[in-house]
Amino acid sequence: MPFKVKATLIGFLGNTERYPCHFNHKVGDEVIFDGEKYLGRLCSDVWPMLTPKVAAIFAAGPRYVEPIYYYPFWYAPMSTADPDMKKYDGVGFKNVLETIQEPPYCMAHLVPPNSFKWPPHHERTVAKDVIVICPDARTSATFKLEPFDLADKGHALPFFRRMMIILDKVLKNQGIETGKIIDEFSKEQRYGIYPALSPQIMGPLIEELALMDYLVIEDGKAIVTKKGMAKLENFKLSLSPEEREALVM
Repeated sequence: MPFKVKATLIGFLGNTERYPCHFNHKVGDEVIFDGEKYLGRLCSDVWPMLTPKVAAIFAAGPRYVEPIYYYPFWYAPMSTADPDMKKYDGVGFKNVLETIQEPPYCMAHLVPPNSFKWPPHHERTVAKDVIVICPDARTSATFKLEPFDLADKGHALPFFRRMMIILDKVLKNQGIETGKIIDEFSKEQRYGIYPALSPQIMGPLIEELALMDYLVIEDGKAIVTKKGMAKLENFKLSLSPEEREALVM
C-alpha cells in the first residue's frame, strides 16, 4: 500500500543574498505526490533528483532509510593524516577530538547535520532524514522528503479502500487479535472484491495502518486510534450511498 509523499523546502545552505534562487523558491514551499500526480511547483533542476526518492518513499513509507544512514563513520571524530598511526589503523589517521566550526557557506555544511561531532551526537539520527539538495551549489536549496498519509489515488485506491474497511472492522471489535481480523470478512468480501484478501496481504495493510498511527498493535491486538477514527469518518463521508451499501458501512 503506497504512501503520499511531501517534499518541503527547509532551507538554503548557500548565500541567497548574493546568489538568489532564480526559481524564487521560499522556505516552506511544498510539493506533494498523492499517488497519481504532483501538486505544487518545483524548480526543474531539482526534479531529476527528487523523483527517485519519492518513488522509494511512495513504496516504503516511513520504513525507507537511505543506505548511507548505516555508515558508522558519521559518529567518528574529525581526523588528520599521521603516518605514524598506520601501524594501528592500517591507513594513518589521528583523531581530532573536537567539533570543527566551519564558516557560513563552507562546503563542509553539505554533510548531514550532527555528523562528525565530538562528542558524538547522542542518538543515531545522522542521515536518517531523506534530503535532496539543489545542484546549484551557490544556493543549495534543501528539501526534506517524508510520507504523511496513505495514498488514495491511482492504483493505490483499491488497497486504500481495503484498509479503511479493516479500520471499520477493528473499530467494531476494538482489541481484536490481528490474525483474526480477516475472519470479520465474509467469503464474498474476501475473494469477490479486488484485491482478494489473504494473510499475505492483510499483514502489510495492518502494518501500514499502524505506521500512520491509524491503529496501534498491543500484545498482538489491534485498536483504532482517535486519528484512525477521524480518518475512517472522513472516508465514509466521501462515499456515495451506493458505495456505502456495497462496502457495508
